[in-house]
Amino acid sequence: MQKICLISFSSRPNGNCGRTAGMLHQKYGERSVLYDFSTFTITPCGRCGYECFQAREDCPYCNDPEYAVCSAIAGSGLACFIVPNYCDYPCANFFAFNERSQCYFQHHPALLTQYLSVKKKFIVISNTGRENFITAFRYHVAEGVEPDILFLSAKRFHKTSIRGDLMDAPEARAAVLQFMSSVG
Repeated sequence: MQKICLISFSSRPNGNCGRTAGMLHQKYGERSVLYDFSTFTITPCGRCGYECFQAREDCPYCNDPEYAVCSAIAGSGLACFIVPNYCDYPCANFFAFNERSQCYFQHHPALLTQYLSVKKKFIVISNTGRENFITAFRYHVAEGVEPDILFLSAKRFHKTSIRGDLMDAPEARAAVLQFMSSVG
């Protein structure tokens, strides 16, 4: 059975994204691997001389977790991105990951094809807009495929986002598990 990659993009270790990822990691056990941005940092693009345009291995930051996360996703059967909404957009960790993926795939079109062919699910912890997320997530699925997204609003479950207690609501947990039910 293929691995399930769970990626929590929040910097808050016990926030709603981290707790959602933890719940799924517990559910899927050894079938899953969890990448938690609250425990590492991916250096954003722009602090270099574009070395990756010559060879991706020349990127001065290739030893941060970016390559490991991209490789794990490309080698998995399913990737679940759990992303918080900050100011109507995905958080900075997601954008840094997105930017740096260009380096990982630079001059390796077969890797990009493999990555894009992996089934992906997106869970957005958000009390506001959707359109910016849909647009951002389209870069992570094959052309013509619409991202499979669950928008979870703490308000909908009578919770407050900053408390990190969304998964305390049985209905919120049920919504996540229903969304992931096709995984088994």
